[in-house]
Amino acid sequence: MVSAVAVRTVAGDVPAEELGVCDAHDHLFFGSPQLPGQELRSVSAARAELTAFAAQGGGAVVQWTPYGLGRRADELPALSRETGVRIVTATGLHQAVHYDATTLAGLRGRLADVFVAELTEGIGPSGVRAGLIKVAGGFHALDAHARWTMTAAAEAHHATGATIAVHLELGTGALDVLELLCGELGVPPQRVILGHLNRSPDFTVHRQAAASGCYLAFDGPSRANHATDWRMPDALRELADAGHGDRLLLGGDTTTAAARSVNGGPGMPYLLRRVRPRLTADLGEELVRRILTDNPGRALAVEWRRP
Repeated sequence: MVSAVAVRTVAGDVPAEELGVCDAHDHLFFGSPQLPGQELRSVSAARAELTAFAAQGGGAVVQWTPYGLGRRADELPALSRETGVRIVTATGLHQAVHYDATTLAGLRGRLADVFVAELTEGIGPSGVRAGLIKVAGGFHALDAHARWTMTAAAEAHHATGATIAVHLELGTGALDVLELLCGELGVPPQRVILGHLNRSPDFTVHRQAAASGCYLAFDGPSRANHATDWRMPDALRELADAGHGDRLLLGGDTTTAAARSVNGGPGMPYLLRRVRPRLTADLGEELVRRILTDNPGRALAVEWRRP
């Protein structure tokens, strides 16, 4: 059974043009043993971030938090209603380091089925359906875990149509990911989003990846330890000049409590409060509008299939 082309939000499927200004990669809830004490668990803090984002003109947020890392899917519909911000949430699996051995062992042999169920039936008892699949590569390589999760993601894509979003470790491994997903596993490039390209500012690799037809997300600005804000205009201009302006996405990727605006960090509003005017000064208002408004809808709107 096939439904109309739409973006799957926590409140139901909507046309791409209804997303509005979109933070294409962020987190309202997230918890990992790799970030002890920095978990995103507070509903009131999530509400405050969304409210602040909306005050800057934000219309949608895509939460990339995958299976087992505290998505709190049951809280998302109410947060969307209360703030007026559309929310897309994810299924998928992160790098192995974020999970205990028992959790991973319990998913062996059924990972693709879990992804498909969360995309079509809902996440646990909440009934909230995921709108994309998030997986992750390693540093300049794809280990056995990455190949396992990406193979399951490809199976789930072929069953449902869902877009696959990929965490690139420090922005590396983009071409290896495309060779696996789009080459070996047959996922159309336009159904792949590569995340964190800003963390490895290799403009040649960026152009090669974009030429495949995939989407490139520049996410996680405001971090001094990443090659982000000051190089981002040049990277985006290179890609736009090469004809890839319709493949670019922007996101905030807030992953720690300290990074939230309510705790004194840049948080979700920073993307629109500081990054948007900075990019507009260099790239022009029209291109930045397309990156924030048009491109996310095309990246996430799919012809949903139900197996």
